[in-house]
Amino acid sequence: MKPWLHELKNTVMIILAIFSAGMGIHGFLLSSKFIDGGVTGVSMLLANVLGWSLPILIAVINLPFIAMGYHLIGKAFALRSTLAIAGLSICLATVHFPDVTPDKLLSAVFGGLFIGAGIGLAIRAEAVLDGTEIAALLISRHSHLFRVGDVILALNIVIFLTAAFFLGVDSALYSILTYVAASKTLEFILHGIEEFNAITIMSDKSEAIRHAITKGLRRGLTVYKGRGGQSGGDQDILMCVVTRLEIGKVKNIVSKLDRTAFIIVHPLADVSGGVQKKSKVF
Repeated sequence: MKPWLHELKNTVMIILAIFSAGMGIHGFLLSSKFIDGGVTGVSMLLANVLGWSLPILIAVINLPFIAMGYHLIGKAFALRSTLAIAGLSICLATVHFPDVTPDKLLSAVFGGLFIGAGIGLAIRAEAVLDGTEIAALLISRHSHLFRVGDVILALNIVIFLTAAFFLGVDSALYSILTYVAASKTLEFILHGIEEFNAITIMSDKSEAIRHAITKGLRRGLTVYKGRGGQSGGDQDILMCVVTRLEIGKVKNIVSKLDRTAFIIVHPLADVSGGVQKKSKVF
């Protein structure tokens, strides 16, 4: 893809991300005094408690995280993120979103859905609408005890406990529901149906299974040379990468050829290169 076309695609996704997150915040959460996690949640909490301007808080609190992103990830990422966050602040300050529903449960779920979609689109456009991930990345790089997910979880626990104190337990619990909905939507936007999984197969009929997978599913796979822990005999171990919709197909193929085969399935964060959809073994 040409650089200008790539940047045009990123720009369109960032614009969609801004309006999606704006709709989630203004159209669902603000009227119910619910918050999200991360920097957005901190900004919303301060706006509720102190009465400060939410658009200004979002812009100001994200500034140090953008600076971190510049040093950790790069100039282009920092520039896109700056434009995305500034766009969200301007959108919240100038665009009138309707208050969709007074129902608290619907507000929590759909507010999280729109915010999660916005954050996910921004990440796919190589930017962020919330600086929490950048802070978590920095902490995890300087500590062997914490992963990025652990840091984000710890930060959000503090945010929601604080929300329970200032906004009440009900608002905090609904806010947790908002965060869960946002997280699940974010995961779907980033991975979706094409989320890849690795399948490891150990069987005495590995050659027949290999042929069935490469010819039937047109998927590449890798053959490892292994040895049985109890029998001590040599054995071929098969590993292939498929989408989650194809896991059942692989299991059916293996089951027809060897009902005693040992199968391990585990999700992958990302996949690139290799032969993922061709009938050739790599």
